[in-house]
Amino acid sequence: MGLAGIELGLAVNGLAQLASPGPIIFQLGPLAIRWYGLLIAIALAIGITLAQRLAQRRGLDPEAVADLSIWLVLGALPAARLYYVAFEWARYADDPLSAFAIWQGGIAIHGAILGGMLAALLFARLNRLSFWALADVVAPALVLGQAIGRWGNFFNSEAFGGPTNLPWRVYIPPAQRPPGLETVEYYHPTFLYESLWNLGVFALVLWLFFWGLRHPERLKTGTLFLVYFATYSLGRLWIEGLRLDSLMLGPLRMAQVVSLTGIALGVAGLLWLYVGRRSLPDVAKGS
Repeated sequence: MGLAGIELGLAVNGLAQLASPGPIIFQLGPLAIRWYGLLIAIALAIGITLAQRLAQRRGLDPEAVADLSIWLVLGALPAARLYYVAFEWARYADDPLSAFAIWQGGIAIHGAILGGMLAALLFARLNRLSFWALADVVAPALVLGQAIGRWGNFFNSEAFGGPTNLPWRVYIPPAQRPPGLETVEYYHPTFLYESLWNLGVFALVLWLFFWGLRHPERLKTGTLFLVYFATYSLGRLWIEGLRLDSLMLGPLRMAQVVSLTGIALGVAGLLWLYVGRRSLPDVAKGS
């Protein structure tokens, strides 16, 4: 079913509701083209193009950013899946090979960020480039890609919050409803909340980028990534509190733990730059 099949139907009380047409766009025999995979591909294509354009405006080699994108994909996607599977191992213990079925959904953005950062650090070290300069041009592309990719959760009917009757509620099919809520049809579309939040973060970081082009002496290297990291984490902190499918470590929601850490690190980095008036530790060329 195509994009036109997305239902924006009217509820009994006359308010709009979201309902996924299903995870598969079309299927030909054993070959299935899924919305989740398509959206990841679109996010990557847009993100790489944007990062190259921004790199050019910053005086960085766009080809280096293109090379970096390969490293980011190789670092981020496996780490995102590994992070998710590690906290949801009970779902895969009886069929370990299903852990490789990434096209069926089940990746964690915090794992992707961690894997991508490690890959970028290694790339910067090997190519004697500034990690923070690269991170600054990748940050807007990254958060825009996150905003796009979150809609994969919509098509998979996952990453939703608790029951609600709000106008923008999402319908969840019976098979995807949590235990004990089998008769409840409508839930908070937390994927939508995060997508909209990420678009706001994207607008902020992109505005700072162009402001920095006009005032290069006032915008320090690393600022854009730190602002992204802190503001994205701030949104994820409260959105995660609404979700019913959080990855847990005992009584703790891991995304909230990581988000609190991200806020602290982002703010600490900005204080280091603008209050301490020092550069961030780097693997810059010549260091």
